[in-house]
Amino acid sequence: MPIFTKKIGIFFSFSRGVSSSKSFRMMKKIHLSFVFLLFVKLAVAQTKGQTSDVKNTRMDSLTKISSVAKTLATEMGYRVQVFYGLDRREAFNEQNRFKSLYPNLRSYITYKEPNYYLRVGDFKTRLEAQDLLTELRPNFPTLFIFREKINLPEVDSIKP
Repeated sequence: MPIFTKKIGIFFSFSRGVSSSKSFRMMKKIHLSFVFLLFVKLAVAQTKGQTSDVKNTRMDSLTKISSVAKTLATEMGYRVQVFYGLDRREAFNEQNRFKSLYPNLRSYITYKEPNYYLRVGDFKTRLEAQDLLTELRPNFPTLFIFREKINLPEVDSIKP
């Protein structure tokens, strides 16, 4: 007499006796093969069809900006700290005063709670930063040299 067992909507038929475990393993293999083939069919069906390109407007605007703007390379170097303090306005006033005295040098204001820092220059060596420090000593009372990432000067492409 056959036994019917419902397993995920598929009925298995087994006969009683010694061969029931063998037939169960065989039916299990068949069932797993069927499920595997079903998944393979679904996977193949997903790859067929037409592809479409989706343009990201942000990427277009970034490529336009990067082609227009000059990018700066960075590496570790030295800067001279000219000012640090709690007052934002005072930091910007010191930056304007520095720019009026040295218009060719870059200056950077950073904020690390609770202070504002004004650091100037992009020097590859500490000796270059030390030369600027001795030059700035009469105009700015507290000066320090710091090692940090600097912006390298722009390099023009060489034309053959």
